[in-house]
Amino acid sequence: MLLNDFEKDLLNKVLKPVYLDQSTGELVWLDVSKIPWEETWIRSRDVERVAKAIENMEIRGAPAIGVAAALTLAMVVLNNEDKDVKEIYEMLEKAAKRITLTRPTAYNLFWAVERVMSRARELLKDNVEKDLFKKKIVEEALKIQEEDLVSNILIGRYGSELIEDGDTILTHCNTGSLATAGFGTALGVIRYAWAQGKRISVIATETRPLLQGSRLTVWELHRDKIPVKLITDNMVGYVMKKRLVNKVIVGADRILRTGHVANKIGTYSIAILASYHKTPFYVAAPTSTIDMKTDPDKIVIEERDPDEVRSVMKKIFVSIRDVDVYNPAFDVTPPDLISAIITERGIAKPPYDKSLKKLF
Repeated sequence: MLLNDFEKDLLNKVLKPVYLDQSTGELVWLDVSKIPWEETWIRSRDVERVAKAIENMEIRGAPAIGVAAALTLAMVVLNNEDKDVKEIYEMLEKAAKRITLTRPTAYNLFWAVERVMSRARELLKDNVEKDLFKKKIVEEALKIQEEDLVSNILIGRYGSELIEDGDTILTHCNTGSLATAGFGTALGVIRYAWAQGKRISVIATETRPLLQGSRLTVWELHRDKIPVKLITDNMVGYVMKKRLVNKVIVGADRILRTGHVANKIGTYSIAILASYHKTPFYVAAPTSTIDMKTDPDKIVIEERDPDEVRSVMKKIFVSIRDVDVYNPAFDVTPPDLISAIITERGIAKPPYDKSLKKLF
């Protein structure tokens, strides 16, 4: 779908947190683990370094991880000039395997890697020359990045239809430019509505244990001059009871064909509270996040370092060092708690097993 002039202007202003420098063959990313204290851009040609960046959440957010994975494979072909096509393909396979071991829950990662590798298999089968092989792989990766940027704007277009002038929107974790190729999903909806002139405000949860809400979402909204109020995660029920929230919009790391949504831990609790208080609960994500094959009981939930819970950003410990910890990074919200799922292809409503299928 074509963007209008208003949307093209929005796209021209986006912050791109990860990109490929083709002149040097380096992947470049903004280390979001250091936001808001400092803005550090990192460059590397090393697949292992990129993998560690994803695992350590220097690069995070399902769409951003998918884009970074695709661009990493492009990086591999750019930095192996002395290899033949078969050798480059073998290096791609090795890189793909390492990158897919980084984060098990976010679907965009696996989708992006499979898309690039599928293209590589086609080219290998066609016995193309090395220069064409490399060119097509880089093009495919860059296409994934560009598609995500456009998808974010279109998610904003469709999602803004659900936003009314004067709304206060609660959001969880970070779903903005820092979590995508640029612009954002749930925050993209908010950004789009704000750019339209709607007088809205945001309540952002801190999002323990890694504080993506207080560190990243607040930082992004403050840059855009969108009014934001920060709350701790355990205040959500109170602010809903006080009728301080009109709508909830969150992102997703994986959406199943059934409408089950895996997202940052705490999302399920917010959805229950929203349902109790009759507050619309929306999920915003590109169709690259939708997994049409996995069953709800088969979702792998990533469990992370216990020190993330024992401390604040591993800087200040708030408990004894050897306390037992449970630290799942995601939970799963069932479809009956979700009012609608906003994608770049339109808004899906219950029953999701039918509406999501129509999007494809």
